[in-house]
Amino acid sequence: MNKTEWFYDERFWEEFAPIMFDRRHWEEVDLASDAVTRMAHLNLYEQTPGLKTESNMKRGFTQKAAAEAERPRLLDLCCGFGRMSLEFARRGFAVTGVDITNAYLAAGREDAEAEGLEVEFVQEDIRRFRRNEAFDLAVNLYNSFGYFEDPADDRIVVKNVYDSLTDGGSFIIDVLGKEIAVRDYTEAEWFEKAGYIVLTEYEPVDSWGSIWNRWILIKDTERIEKVFVQRLYAASELRSLLLGAGFEPVEIYGRWDESPYDTQAQSLIAVARKKKV
Repeated sequence: MNKTEWFYDERFWEEFAPIMFDRRHWEEVDLASDAVTRMAHLNLYEQTPGLKTESNMKRGFTQKAAAEAERPRLLDLCCGFGRMSLEFARRGFAVTGVDITNAYLAAGREDAEAEGLEVEFVQEDIRRFRRNEAFDLAVNLYNSFGYFEDPADDRIVVKNVYDSLTDGGSFIIDVLGKEIAVRDYTEAEWFEKAGYIVLTEYEPVDSWGSIWNRWILIKDTERIEKVFVQRLYAASELRSLLLGAGFEPVEIYGRWDESPYDTQAQSLIAVARKKKV
């Protein structure tokens, strides 16, 4: 693992954070959290674990049973500032968030402390992070996959997740599907956000195996530029990757409401299960 790879540039993540983590991403936290817990069959808790909530009662949980139940253990890969990690912690999960950007993790720890939430934040490359059978659910959300130069590294990550899950655990991954990238392709665009003028350029490479990105931020006399490449997975390719790591079955969706992955899909969402032995 080469620490000269572009995503090890902590300055990039700090400077581009206002562009990548805008209001829309924060507003989607509840929607995505609801969907993830539902898809993983772990929506046993509401905002406060142990409450005698309607959903718990429908499932036959008494207040005492819900309070005494073991907290599901969740792994949030590429957790960033921890916006999802914190929400899962609010819902009663025992959460571990992993990211390589120290500034993001520091912000997550500060927010968790302010709310009195217990969240473990770990600074590590996800190609190296593995805890055998330590988690009931793992997530990799908001297009945080496919940036390694070597495709074999993607397989390493998926196998690490498989090994880190308990039998019957779920892995939910949300990426830009190749089909969506082709459908919505534009060579360049510009817009204003967070006080910056943002210029972007895109180019398919390797027969749409990846997409080249160039981002430029301009504010007053300041100009910041970053170039990177993201590998693109078609739904069938992502399913094969997950099946190859041992997951079965693998479900594919196009929205958080579990709509099919079709011409109206907004994202490529895969829900992979680790068989119970």
